[in-house]
Amino acid sequence: MTPYEKFDKINKKGLLMNKKILIDLGKRLYDKNLTVATSGNLSIKTNECIFITATGTSLGNLTEDDIVSMNTEAQELDGKKASSEKILHCEIYKQRPDVNVIIHTHPVYLTSFASCHKALNEPIMSETVLYFEDIPVADYAMPSSLKLVKNTVKYLKQKDVVMMANHGVIAIADNIEHAFSKLETAEYYAHVTLNALLLGGGKHLSHNDIKDLMKLKKGLG
Repeated sequence: MTPYEKFDKINKKGLLMNKKILIDLGKRLYDKNLTVATSGNLSIKTNECIFITATGTSLGNLTEDDIVSMNTEAQELDGKKASSEKILHCEIYKQRPDVNVIIHTHPVYLTSFASCHKALNEPIMSETVLYFEDIPVADYAMPSSLKLVKNTVKYLKQKDVVMMANHGVIAIADNIEHAFSKLETAEYYAHVTLNALLLGGGKHLSHNDIKDLMKLKKGLG
């Protein structure tokens, strides 16, 4: 029995539901200017397999045929070609069992900071201190390469949002809404940081302010 024949026994309703989830997510990202043209890729992990966008697809205009099913070893199960970043997705899922959704896109402001190799680590907004503490930049490596996987996953063991030098950003979470919220908030953080720099530089929260925020974060769980 071929991998596809085995996979084809999965409940059809669940298969279509997960494809629709990624289609809807791609449209939301496009509508919010968090993705452009055919850049980026998405995936969702289920008990049966990993659903990932196909290579060369536009996230804002996905169809069911643009969603590929693969196993945790990045082997396609349905005869279609998955995103070239499929190994990165699989490795993240292996390193972070708590993660079920991965978003990789090239939004304008985060990609601008990534292109300058500038981490987002200025404590100028209480919300982003609570949400991220900081957003690092993984060292540059060729897209789709094993070196890119190594450079990026190193940070994602501790962080949920990481910029990729001269490339874009990746956000991970336990569900779709959390992943989308993290990416949207990170792009907002990058936008505000840039505006603050243009206005002469944001005023940092004090050390005591940050300590209080960390206490609040711990209390909120």
